[in-house]
Amino acid sequence: MSVTLGIDVGTSGTKTLAIDDRGRVLAASSAEYPCSHPKPGWSEQDPELWWTATKATVAGVLAKAKLKAEEVAAVGLSGQMHGSVFLDGDGAVVRPALLWNDQRTQAECVEIEERAGGRAALVGMVANRAITGFTAPKLLWVRRHEPALWSKVKQVLLPKDYIRYKLTGTYATEVSDASGTLLLDVAQRRWSRELLGKLELDAELLPTCYESPEVSGKVSALGASATGLRAGTPVVGGGGDQPSTAVGNGIVRPGVVSATMGTSGVVFAHAEKLGFDPEGRMQRGCHAVPGAWHAMGVVLAAGGSLQWFRDNLGRPEVEAAQACEVEPYELIMAQAQEVGVGAEGLFFLPYLTGERTPHFDSDAKACWIGLTVRHGRPHMIRAILEGVAFALRDSLELIREIGTPIEQIRISGGGARGPLWRQIQADVYGVDVHRLQSSEAAALGAGILAHVGAGSYAGVPEACDAMIHVADRTPLDPDAKAYYDRAYPIYRQLYQDLKTSFGDITALVSK
Repeated sequence: MSVTLGIDVGTSGTKTLAIDDRGRVLAASSAEYPCSHPKPGWSEQDPELWWTATKATVAGVLAKAKLKAEEVAAVGLSGQMHGSVFLDGDGAVVRPALLWNDQRTQAECVEIEERAGGRAALVGMVANRAITGFTAPKLLWVRRHEPALWSKVKQVLLPKDYIRYKLTGTYATEVSDASGTLLLDVAQRRWSRELLGKLELDAELLPTCYESPEVSGKVSALGASATGLRAGTPVVGGGGDQPSTAVGNGIVRPGVVSATMGTSGVVFAHAEKLGFDPEGRMQRGCHAVPGAWHAMGVVLAAGGSLQWFRDNLGRPEVEAAQACEVEPYELIMAQAQEVGVGAEGLFFLPYLTGERTPHFDSDAKACWIGLTVRHGRPHMIRAILEGVAFALRDSLELIREIGTPIEQIRISGGGARGPLWRQIQADVYGVDVHRLQSSEAAALGAGILAHVGAGSYAGVPEACDAMIHVADRTPLDPDAKAYYDRAYPIYRQLYQDLKTSFGDITALVSK
């Protein structure tokens, strides 16, 4: 039996799994950490939080699974995409990392498109439009607003690649995560020298780029001492959290699509050819499967919307949960079940941190619309669940529009755990949804990639066939589907009706 570790460096915490070559999770460990929001729309994190969590969770799974260090064949890494870790010449962190949901870089996005010669020209270079979440505009923002700090920067890494550096001492990334920097020539699977030149960025700032199952380094003596792993253990390229989640969900062939709800929500489709959309309405990138690409739509606050409710409006549920020794989400979801389909006409727009697909609008705001005296907490909670599902449907409709088949939808993350949210998704998407045995698809995908890198399988699809198992299916309810099909156009129109007001509100609070 071969065993690998899959490490997923998330926004709210790090998860590590020990996985055998049949896909069985031998042990799991997780550690949470905070996110900082110094100003409205800003989102930062101290990279040392990730490293502390990685050390704890790796040690945790080794102990839980009673694994000896020499029994770990390889390590795979997954992590939140687009974040920017700025290092000096000694490898020390210069400033807190700017995260994927940081919205401060709208002016830099405009600048990038202008320097590239327009949006269509930019898409031709890197397959994507400039959006605030991506890495490139963050570099330009630091260069413009923090020149003293920028002068110290010698290397820029993505979050999971900072963990690779701490484990191996190697500066490296891989093509799936690099696709989300806006600096990768996605078609050629290498850094875009053309765009780097136009942005006046030194290519030496960026690490060596590998394919996802390739060995990118080996655990160093320092990494071994910190984690309990064996020095010399191979570390493969891994994947950005969404491509890695796609591998963990078996989205490695056309026709099978994933819908994932973590803090963000993502719809992900495998593509045999890259394809281009001059408007860049969906993210395009290299898949963690060598030689393949993907189309991806992102909702910035999916599970994050329910987490926001828990943290800010859910004190009664939190206190009751502590008394009953259950999770607060159990009590929150139980209330939503008291309400029928459609929450009696109440809608929720989940734009708590702006929105990406399909609006690409950093000014977008979250709101409940349609409140009456009949509505209470259960209606508001159910509207959040439905609103997030509608937001993910926006991406599914774009995938259908570009001609990508949707034969099966596999769901994962927090939105896959409860039966109510699974049912809402099936009914809103209009397709039965399937749940897999492992709920931690990103870490599982990283472990699968590590198994391929260790030689357990010839390729990623073969590994997925052997290691991924469907747990259950939630069939759609035709009556609920019919209601949601009528409600969905109203949901879509609400953003159009409020778009100008969202911008006015941003201007109001910015003065």
